[in-house]
Amino acid sequence: MTGEQFVCEPLTPAPGSFDRTGMARGEPGLPARFTWRDKEHVVEDVLEVWKTSTAERGGGEVYLRRHWWKLCTHRGQTMTIYCDRQKKGRNNKSRWWVYTIENDAQRTS
Repeated sequence: MTGEQFVCEPLTPAPGSFDRTGMARGEPGLPARFTWRDKEHVVEDVLEVWKTSTAERGGGEVYLRRHWWKLCTHRGQTMTIYCDRQKKGRNNKSRWWVYTIENDAQRTS
């Protein structure tokens, strides 16, 4: 049984686990490991990658806002995570977020 659940909660990337290839292109490097809800998650497979942009106010310029990944973890979950190019607000320290999670009963945890 599968079911996608909206989450939108911050995650904490493991230090030193970022994909350096993405960083070399000037993009955020997907962390190979991260902590979410006090559990470590290991990225096993990346299923999809995309970016979203929005127009700037008062001008015609388009600004890249988020980098997205749909991935599978070692816990048998399919997650959609994203990285904000810019932090929101002074008190918000997180740039990395779990957007949705899908539990797949056919995978093992």
